[in-house]
Amino acid sequence: MSPVTHLLASWIIAAKTTDNPRDCRLVALAGILPDVDGLGLVVDVAKGLIRHTDPDYYYYQRYHHYVSHGILGAVVTAALLACFARRRARVAFLALIVFHLHLLCDLAGSRGPTPDDLWPIFYFAPMSLHPMWIWKGQWPLEGWQNRAISVVLFFWALWISSARRDSFVGVFNRRADRVFLGALHKWRAALLPL
Repeated sequence: MSPVTHLLASWIIAAKTTDNPRDCRLVALAGILPDVDGLGLVVDVAKGLIRHTDPDYYYYQRYHHYVSHGILGAVVTAALLACFARRRARVAFLALIVFHLHLLCDLAGSRGPTPDDLWPIFYFAPMSLHPMWIWKGQWPLEGWQNRAISVVLFFWALWISSARRDSFVGVFNRRADRVFLGALHKWRAALLPL
């Protein structure tokens, strides 16, 4: 699934299970940090721009879902984020939960454009290639299923945000979050006058 979908899902869980904005942001980050191993795409695009393409070696294809989409990535992510949390044990536990939700979502909906372009999860990578989790029914990354889930999560996150002092925007920028929440509160007041 897309990083935006992962962000919305993990932020909703964080918003419902944490009691302060910092811990909420940290748990939400745990839901998108597995995709750090997808940054090889930037290198691949840069290589393509300078016309240095080696078809046998694309960083994105080789490392995405391999380096940080397993137990090692989960433990490192949870431990690192817990160091910055107010309620460390809770954040570590929730980080493990949303991290594994990320893996489950990728297993369900991260297929490429063709039915054979499946993205497996190597749970013990980079130490071992086994077990390899793969689902033959994996739907395309751009499939209607992912879009429908994203739309539902987006409106759910808007609803939760309108009743809180923070939103999923605050995961990356608190100033933008204040602006976003200001507009959201105005929309809610206009739609639901009391």
